[in-house]
Amino acid sequence: MARRFRRFRSICRYSAGMSANPVLVEALRGGITESQHRGALAIVDVSGRAHTSLGDIERPIFPRSAVKALQALPLVASGAAERFGLTDAELALACASHGGEPQHAETALGMLVKAGLGVDALECGTHWPYHEGSQRTLAAAGAKPSALHNNCSGKHAGFVCLGCGLAGHGGAADFVRGYVMPGHAVMREVTASLRDATGFDLSRTARGTDGCSIPTYAIPLRHLAHAFAKVATGQGLDADRARAAKRLRQAAARAPQMVAGSGRFDSRVMQQFGERVFCKVGAEGVYCAALPGAGLGVAIKMDDGNTARAAEVAMAAVIERFVPMQGDDEATFMRSLSDLALRNWNGIDVGRLRATEALRQLGTT
Repeated sequence: MARRFRRFRSICRYSAGMSANPVLVEALRGGITESQHRGALAIVDVSGRAHTSLGDIERPIFPRSAVKALQALPLVASGAAERFGLTDAELALACASHGGEPQHAETALGMLVKAGLGVDALECGTHWPYHEGSQRTLAAAGAKPSALHNNCSGKHAGFVCLGCGLAGHGGAADFVRGYVMPGHAVMREVTASLRDATGFDLSRTARGTDGCSIPTYAIPLRHLAHAFAKVATGQGLDADRARAAKRLRQAAARAPQMVAGSGRFDSRVMQQFGERVFCKVGAEGVYCAALPGAGLGVAIKMDDGNTARAAEVAMAAVIERFVPMQGDDEATFMRSLSDLALRNWNGIDVGRLRATEALRQLGTT
C-alpha cells in the first residue's frame, strides 16, 4: 500500500510539473482558440548557461530520435566513416528519421554494402514507408517493405558500420549481431557519446527502449540543449567528437533530403539555411537543434507529444528568433512555418497553428 501511494504521489508531481508548463502553440479555428499545446523549452550556450528557458527544463524526458546526431558521433570519431568512405548523403542518413523514399532505402543499403554486410544485419525492424507516394509505389509493385524502409535504417546502418570498424578485419557479421543491446560494444560507444555530450549520468536515470529497439535514456532539456550547443560549436567535445560534429552538420547541410525527406520540416529548413541550422525531430513532441551562428543549442518537449504539428511550429519560432534572416524570402519562409495555415481536404483555409507570444518574445527581456 505504501509503495502504491508513493508511486501515485510521484505521478501527481510529474503531472503537475507538465500542467505548469506554458502554452507554446495554439490552434485557431473560427476566430477562437480550438486547442492549446503546452511544453517546455531550453536554449543553452556552450558553457551550460541557460540563455533562455520556458517551463520545466530539469525534468528528464526521453529525447528519442532527436539525438540521432549525438548517436552518430562515434561513427565519424572512430574513423569508421572514413574507412568505409561514407558520403555526405550516407552520413546525413545516419542522423535521419526518413520517410522511406527510394533514395533513403538505397542509401542505407549502400552503407551496408560498403561494410560488407546486407539488409539482414539491420535490427531496427520493418515498417511501410512513411512517405505516402513511396508506400503506394511499393504496394502497387506487389513488393513488401524491408528494414531499409524503417525510418531509422540510416542510423542503424551507421551502427553496423561502426560495429564493423570496431571488429577490425575478421568476424564482423558475428561481432555486429545484437548491436541494439545495451551491453554490446556498439551501444556502449553510442551511450558514452550521449553521456559525454549531455554531461548527464545515464546510469542514474530511467532507461527505456526506443521504437527501433535501441536503449533510450531520460535526460533533462537543459542537458540536451547543452549537448547541441557543443555540436554547434565543437567546444566542450574532445577533438575527435568535435571533428565528427562538424562533419555531420556539413553532411546534413549538403544532403538535407536524407535527414527527413520530401516536404518534411527538417529537410526544408536545412535546405534553406544550410550549415546555419541543424535541427532534428524526435517522437512524442521532442525537437533539438544546433544554431552555430549564435553558439546555442535548443531542446523542446511538447507535453502532449504533438510532434507533427506543434513541435515544428515551436522550433520554427525559435529559429525565426535566433537565426538572422537573410532577406525577405527567408523571413517569409520561416513565418509560414511558425504561423501555419490549416487547410481542409478541399484546400480551404480553416484556421491557423501558431506560436504564442511566450515564444515570440524569447530573449527580449
